[in-house]
Amino acid sequence: MSKSWKGAKDFVGLEEVSKVEFLVPLFAEALGTFLLVLIGCSSCIKWAAGEDVSILRIAFTFGLAVASLAQALGPVSGCHVNPAVTIGLLVSGNCALLKALCYIVCQCCGAIAGAAVLNATIPSGGVTNGFGLTTLGDGVQPVQGILMEAIITFLLVLVVHAVTDPKRSDVKGWAPLAIGLTIAVSHMAAVPFTGSSMNPARSLGPAVIMSFWSNHWVYWTGPLIGALVAGGLYRMGFRAAKDDDEASYDF
Repeated sequence: MSKSWKGAKDFVGLEEVSKVEFLVPLFAEALGTFLLVLIGCSSCIKWAAGEDVSILRIAFTFGLAVASLAQALGPVSGCHVNPAVTIGLLVSGNCALLKALCYIVCQCCGAIAGAAVLNATIPSGGVTNGFGLTTLGDGVQPVQGILMEAIITFLLVLVVHAVTDPKRSDVKGWAPLAIGLTIAVSHMAAVPFTGSSMNPARSLGPAVIMSFWSNHWVYWTGPLIGALVAGGLYRMGFRAAKDDDEASYDF
């Protein structure tokens, strides 16, 4: 078998997705995104007229939810729970093509299911506003929204690559916390701009249930651009190249 053929075969990943065992990580991705949307979007609900939902509450709910899920599901599926993360890992060579496509389908299905269950748990007339729909802030143009979403998703995907790089021994055990904090700080910065999606599936779930599609394309375009840039950059120049203990910060 030629080297180029083997490389193409590994990129497609047909052998991996054809195994029965592959159903387990697919279920983990669907379950993880289901829980993320259900728990995360519940923090965005306003239960009383005039209530001001705290950005800190939203930020830490999403951040801690992802950190918890990464700790539980990371060994099972990698806990992408985000099409942008999956695409970024595909670009960097850490995820096969067919696996990425299957993951994205399961993530979207899980997100829609999570939003549906959340909607079913809300008392009739008990919520005045919210439900976790991602919308552009007052005066924010779609291009500006795309830029903000691309930036925060770039940061997330870059951190995901860094803390899961097998050649880095300085971050072992810290991946869930680092990823969760990245999501939290991105929400603190971007909620007023775009609602801080950085996850197309997270935006898709509430949009489907509420039939709200205003500027929905922004929440696919921005995160996917950020993920593509981060994945490509890490593959070309940021990937750890040494197995020794040399590092910029010696703790």
